[in-house]
Amino acid sequence: MCPDAFPVESAALALDADDPLAGFRERFLHPVNSSGSPTIYFAGNSLGLQPRASRVAVDEVLGSWADRAVEGHFEGARPWYSYPEYFHDSLARLVGAGPDEVVVMNTLTVNLHLLMVSFYRPTPGRHAILMEAPAFPSDTYAVKTQLHYHGFDPREALLLAEPRPGEHILRTEDIERLLEKNGDRIALVLLGGVNFFTGQVLDMARITQAAQRRGCVVGWDLAHAVGNVPLALHDWGADFAVWCSYKYLNAGPGAVAGCFVHGQHGRSAELQRFGGWWGNDPKTRFLMHLQPDFIPREGAGGWQVSNPPILSLAPLRASLDLFDEAGMSALRAKSLRLTGCLMDWIGTLSPHRFEVITPSDEASRGCQLSMLVHERPKELFRALIDEGVVCDFREPNVIRAAPTPLYNSYHDVWRFARILARHDAD
Repeated sequence: MCPDAFPVESAALALDADDPLAGFRERFLHPVNSSGSPTIYFAGNSLGLQPRASRVAVDEVLGSWADRAVEGHFEGARPWYSYPEYFHDSLARLVGAGPDEVVVMNTLTVNLHLLMVSFYRPTPGRHAILMEAPAFPSDTYAVKTQLHYHGFDPREALLLAEPRPGEHILRTEDIERLLEKNGDRIALVLLGGVNFFTGQVLDMARITQAAQRRGCVVGWDLAHAVGNVPLALHDWGADFAVWCSYKYLNAGPGAVAGCFVHGQHGRSAELQRFGGWWGNDPKTRFLMHLQPDFIPREGAGGWQVSNPPILSLAPLRASLDLFDEAGMSALRAKSLRLTGCLMDWIGTLSPHRFEVITPSDEASRGCQLSMLVHERPKELFRALIDEGVVCDFREPNVIRAAPTPLYNSYHDVWRFARILARHDAD
């Protein structure tokens, strides 16, 4: 357990000494500050650190390209033709799905558009889309342009679930009331499983069930959830989900993203979608000149469009190997303890200056803590940068910090809290 009060440094070091996951820290490359010391890196909610094995994985692909050229598609230790298949078991474990319900492809917003082709099928009477506020901007842009494309006015067709006045987080019962009141005109519920701004983890199971009782299709943006919190998409009955891989999955900038499509939909060849040769049945994929009709393969792979980018997939393979080794349950346990310590230690600071807006309930938060800084927020953020802290700032006065269990330590958390305490005394 974390000490009740702000501890001495040795207490944080003792927590690290007892941490069964501590060894994973050295399997990542850590940025250093101007003096050559490792930074306090709390920006894994924006870009995860690079696993040391990433270079090996990329070099393997480059080596096969150099040695085999086009034959690398079907020869070597990991032929490129079947390379995406290597990810299915690991991703299925992370999101709580069957291997045929997940696929790696494209980037998040591209995948969101492709899946809305299938799962946003509006009618004059049922065409609204329910989102949360604030939602990640790219999701909002995607949804508004989809509404325009179908001939609907976002000012009427976009419904927002918002915190109550004076509050910062969403209440599940308020979302349920929105669904009860408007469910017969909502075609799609599209929410962030973990809110990018507050770090709140929504009750995805309960919301999915409430929406589907009203006849709504349910999709989840898991950009801040996958690799962060336990997920059970299949059992929850979600229709689809999308995520990126460059945050908690540590696959590098602009990394290849992922999708979940529930098995009941993946088995339906009649479901509308945009076709491309890589979503075609592998038995006929190279017969396109003899068989010109698109025949989607079963499962989430039937939503693929293009030849997968193998060089971009290689770092994701290296990172997923670490998740398989550590186990999501152990990572979640450490994450709760790390953020719990940080929340407790921030709680010793002046409440008139620091206010944590991430839920205090463990089940409703992941790695990220978001703080309102009521006095001189930008000055504090610049001071954090000067002292070797890497986190981020959201206007007008929110600092987001994400202690990530694969590579952050209790000593990182202690150092960060100590810096805040020193500036609190200024």
